[in-house]
Amino acid sequence: MGPRPHLDLAATGLRLRTREVREQEERTWLSPIATRAADSRGRDRDEPEDDHRTAFERDRDRILHSKAFRRLKHKTQVFLNPDGDHYVTRLTHTLAVAQVGRSIAAALALNEPLTEAICLGHDIGHAPFGHTGEDALTPYVEGEWQHAIHGVRVVEKLEPLNLTLEVRDGISQSSWKNDPPPFTPEGWICRFADRIAYLAHDAEDAMRAGVIEASDIPAVFRKRFGDPGRQWIDTMIGMVVTASVEAGHVTMQPAHLEAMNDLRNWMFDTVYLRPVAREHSARAVRVIRDLVEWFAQRPDEVPDAYRLADSSDLQAAVDYVAGMSDKYAMRLHDERFRPAGLY
Repeated sequence: MGPRPHLDLAATGLRLRTREVREQEERTWLSPIATRAADSRGRDRDEPEDDHRTAFERDRDRILHSKAFRRLKHKTQVFLNPDGDHYVTRLTHTLAVAQVGRSIAAALALNEPLTEAICLGHDIGHAPFGHTGEDALTPYVEGEWQHAIHGVRVVEKLEPLNLTLEVRDGISQSSWKNDPPPFTPEGWICRFADRIAYLAHDAEDAMRAGVIEASDIPAVFRKRFGDPGRQWIDTMIGMVVTASVEAGHVTMQPAHLEAMNDLRNWMFDTVYLRPVAREHSARAVRVIRDLVEWFAQRPDEVPDAYRLADSSDLQAAVDYVAGMSDKYAMRLHDERFRPAGLY
């Protein structure tokens, strides 16, 4: 084939938007408090700029193409190994968070690609079996093992993506328990988007599983937020947008935030910590801890990608098990701990 002919973009009806054009658009159109890609605090390792994508767009794409992101499709959100195709997984939850986050960012004229990158990465460090995995891994680290903090370890060391500081900060501080809070408004959006998404979809999953009925949801929450699912998402997004415009920063009115926290507490009492869930969690904790101790004593069985030069055998085992999908962890546990001839 010969050389490609030069395209007259004006004649085709297309318009070339290079990185420089996009960066200038950000300066012109975004809110004064928005984070602009051209003003990023940078990466740990300098690298040439992309011709067409801003720094935050590149970060978004790197997260999407990472192995850790792909493994989220087989990681639990709430229900362990659910029967049925429509239950939320850690991956579909993450996509919902990104959609909610972009909706808020667009309404507030904040940086959408940065918001999306943070939202897509906020659970990239999650252990198998949901938050039960965090409890199972905590005894092997100083303090508390957190998926948000481990997510930064994933993108910095285990699968180095060389992300910008803004995205790494948004990932590590996506958990409400972590202080200081994110230093970007887009990171704050992820905090709200995560809570909005999981409350809405976890309630739908609980109804789908027969754990609760729609009528079980207290009237005070239905009156304030509407029906679980789409109405909750729309209402809560509107609450964030309205309050943020009034306050000049990403927030919710105290009364709405208190109601959302009360709804979260009700979900914990009714869904997340119900007796059957506790039984499943106990089994999941055993699987994770058995595997960590197995691989810590047999470091040669840990893949090279997790055996970093500065990692102890225990740290390598924790990193390896934390990255597993639910099904992979259960298969390995079955292979190593099932009594011979049991089945």
